[in-house]
Amino acid sequence: MTATTSLAAQAVDASKIYGSGETAVRALDGLSVDLAAGEFTAIMGPSGSGKSTLMHCLAGLDTLTSGQVLIGDTDISELSERALTLLRRDRIGFVFQSFNLVPTLSARENIVLPQQLGAAAPQEAWFDQVIDAVGLADRLSHRPNELSGGQQQRVAVARALAGQPEIIFADEPTGNLDSRTGDEILSFMQNAVRNFDQTIVMVTHDPSAAAHADRVIFLADGKIVEELTAPSADLIFDTMKRLGD
Repeated sequence: MTATTSLAAQAVDASKIYGSGETAVRALDGLSVDLAAGEFTAIMGPSGSGKSTLMHCLAGLDTLTSGQVLIGDTDISELSERALTLLRRDRIGFVFQSFNLVPTLSARENIVLPQQLGAAAPQEAWFDQVIDAVGLADRLSHRPNELSGGQQQRVAVARALAGQPEIIFADEPTGNLDSRTGDEILSFMQNAVRNFDQTIVMVTHDPSAAAHADRVIFLADGKIVEELTAPSADLIFDTMKRLGD
């Protein structure tokens, strides 16, 4: 008997339309996708392909015009605004290109902030494991302006992991980093999937970044047009060129 892969998130016949009439823009066009638990998925596509819209709708940061988004077994379209806020806080982690750290808080305070807002005591053993993995033990008392860009993004990744969310959404997480630092962040995210059984969905335009993923989904005009499994950066680049022609 074949084992059933559990799903961390799912979009079903998802459509997102901005505007109306002749000026309407169909950002998502009846798209369906399954995102397996314990997998690192990259979403790629040209500007206007719908990749950021898809991630925002999957993460509950935007709403669909029609269709469904599920986090685990929860249909988020059926949730009240408060319930959706709690779901984002308790079950989803976020990593953004701009880091989004609170400048007046230390690295440690930034990392544990989501759990404190949820009135849940951070799990020290897990916190220590995450800090050890991102190599921030000697920087926890520093504020963001005392950290390099790479260290700030490590704080952001650690913050996302510290709450042990079901799924992490990362929007161009290495966009503001040099290539070496970006590769270190991506390698750590890759290890979080391998070693911590984390689920990560990342939007990126960079073939080298996407090559860290287990699976790459390509979008165009709001639809999935190609998928690759465990590809190289060269294969991703060649696929982008082919789809762009």
